[in-house]
Amino acid sequence: MSLENCWHPVGLSHSVEASSSAGTRLLDRELVVWRDNSGAAHVWEDRCPHRGMKLSFGFVRGDHIACLYHGWQYNSGGHCQYIPAHPALDVPKTIKVPVYPVHERSGMIWTSLSENQPPVPEDDEPVVPLRSLYLGGGFEAAVAALSAVRLFPFASETPADTVVSRMSDTLFAICSAQDRLLVGIQAISKARTALHLSISGSAEHYNGEGQNHFNGWALQWRHAVEQARAAEPRLDQDVA
Repeated sequence: MSLENCWHPVGLSHSVEASSSAGTRLLDRELVVWRDNSGAAHVWEDRCPHRGMKLSFGFVRGDHIACLYHGWQYNSGGHCQYIPAHPALDVPKTIKVPVYPVHERSGMIWTSLSENQPPVPEDDEPVVPLRSLYLGGGFEAAVAALSAVRLFPFASETPADTVVSRMSDTLFAICSAQDRLLVGIQAISKARTALHLSISGSAEHYNGEGQNHFNGWALQWRHAVEQARAAEPRLDQDVA
């Protein structure tokens, strides 16, 4: 599997509000995730073509995002539309930010660095946002840690078996009793990953206490993973 050719989650949908932006990384590339005022999500290279300023430091106005440095404005297709220092200029079409495809599914924003990807399957299943976790280690290490996870169900006094299934290259489901968590793995770099978690189910059932339950579980699980990795012998250490 080539990670370059996958769909990747780059954040939880609820974490990027309309008319706002956020910077992130995917496979060591810097990206900006932003929403226009209609709520449509966009994923671009996080660099203004003018002087290289991060667009995630800029501001969103309507269906445009503007660079903080000199105010160059880009429309939702990535084309520069307006340069404040030259207001009468017919901006050349060649001034454009690299734009990546974007979909929203399972309570997450998805993108791909490869062109001509098949569309993400439609998903009408209700979800409740949970949180994003960040782990040291690469993509495969995160998958291995996830495969060994144990989930304690919500609204139950007894443990239940945990089943982890792979729904796509980068999306996993963790099931225990009647509960199901969705986990998208974002390969930030070879040494760092993000796990974006949402609860599959109705807000009526999981909002509040359910979110608190699984949020506490997620933090404990991350702590256990980090402790286990810290206890592993390093390659530059002598092993008895």
